[in-house]
Amino acid sequence: MMAAETAEDGVLESPDALIVLDRQGRVLRWSPGAERMFGYPRDEALGTPLTALTVLPERLAEQERFLEESLRDERATFETLRRRRDGTLVYVDITGQKLPVGQGGAGAAVLFAEKDVTSLKVARDSVTLEARFRELLESTPDGIVIVNPTGHILIANTQAETLFGYASGELRARQIEVLLPERYRGAHKGHRSNYFALPRTRAMGAGLELFGLRKDGTEFPVEISLSPLRSNETPLVMSAIRDVSERKRFEQALRDKNVELERANQAKDHFLASMSHELRTPLNAVIGFTGTLLMKLPGELNAEQTRQLEIVRSNARHLLALINDLLNLAKIQAGKIELKPEAVECCSLACEIAATLQPAAEAKGLAFELDIPGQSVVLHTDRRALSQILINLAGNAVKFTERGRVRLELARQGGETGQLSFTVIDSGPGISEEERPVLFEAFVQGRAAQREAVQGTGLGLYLSHKLAELLGGELCCHSVPGEGSTFVLTLPER
Repeated sequence: MMAAETAEDGVLESPDALIVLDRQGRVLRWSPGAERMFGYPRDEALGTPLTALTVLPERLAEQERFLEESLRDERATFETLRRRRDGTLVYVDITGQKLPVGQGGAGAAVLFAEKDVTSLKVARDSVTLEARFRELLESTPDGIVIVNPTGHILIANTQAETLFGYASGELRARQIEVLLPERYRGAHKGHRSNYFALPRTRAMGAGLELFGLRKDGTEFPVEISLSPLRSNETPLVMSAIRDVSERKRFEQALRDKNVELERANQAKDHFLASMSHELRTPLNAVIGFTGTLLMKLPGELNAEQTRQLEIVRSNARHLLALINDLLNLAKIQAGKIELKPEAVECCSLACEIAATLQPAAEAKGLAFELDIPGQSVVLHTDRRALSQILINLAGNAVKFTERGRVRLELARQGGETGQLSFTVIDSGPGISEEERPVLFEAFVQGRAAQREAVQGTGLGLYLSHKLAELLGGELCCHSVPGEGSTFVLTLPER
């Protein structure tokens, strides 16, 4: 017994990994070569099943078959992948030899002699892949590298070599991590092992922020796609690598421009906010003092003075309306419209709007009709926004209708929808079919406005539509050219 152990210990001094296992696959002896190859110290390995140390989960059945074969036939060989303590993989050529222990072979063990053949395997597979795929890989625009489970590059096309700054054939047999910045290499080894355990196709980019490392040490952003391959039962992965430096520079320039535009937009908002007071205050003064003069409070006016003051007041009111529209537009685009919901009695509001526009309608010989329910209709909404929408709609109807009537209706819609509708109907020129798609866009004026040379910004309907959305409602239009238009504002009752 002592002589057998002495001979066995001499064998264990081999530079290869020499491991003695019992029938259950537990480690009885663990050579210094095994420590160097797999990274487990002897004390940690002894008594532990080999399957828990170096055998890949998907190769457990293979390990059990080989152990049984070695015990049955007394000697067997095979090539497989083993896992080191740090998770990296190594190709080994294994010879299993039965070691009889005790009288009559009772308690027999197996000596596994495991030799690292990774370099030989890489060289052999590289030659095979070169013959099969070189011509195909050279035809692709992206850099292509094919890597085996141990992380060695088996083949790299010319585009990949050029991309990373290597000479022809210089990447072959190198670890794939040489193409990564140092800070990513440790984690990448784990990612690589996990990928080979569960291979799957990953599309180019896939939302990852990746960087490559050239031979001269410079980094550059890349996108990578991964595709699993199999060659002679060897699992491989093909990586397509694309330099996206130019696109990243463009994206950064675009982000910088967006920041610049945002600052300009903020400056514009600040300017408009500050100018709101500066512009409206003097105009209100002009309108107010003009009204005082026209009321003849300071004294009598002759006909020409009255006419000229009416022109001043009319133009001042028009300018104030334009300024208000532009300021409202700026607020809406900046998302700074502040709604203040309150209980609004809609019948009273409709009467106020009718009273405001009645004089303008009568001056043109138009009938201004109002159709409202007999009972109170209360809506919880922003009174100012609702009033602005209705004034815009009814005011447009009066402005563009030359004869006939303008009608404002308020109705509670039936069913379980719980909605109110405000409808403005006119007998004006109507809106053509080709005008309707852009009817609610900013700075758009219809043919009626152009034909009648009506002053305005083309913002009324745009602002009304946006305000309707902010109120949770909808604004739509129905029109027949030559017969008139109908605008319907629908708001939820709440």
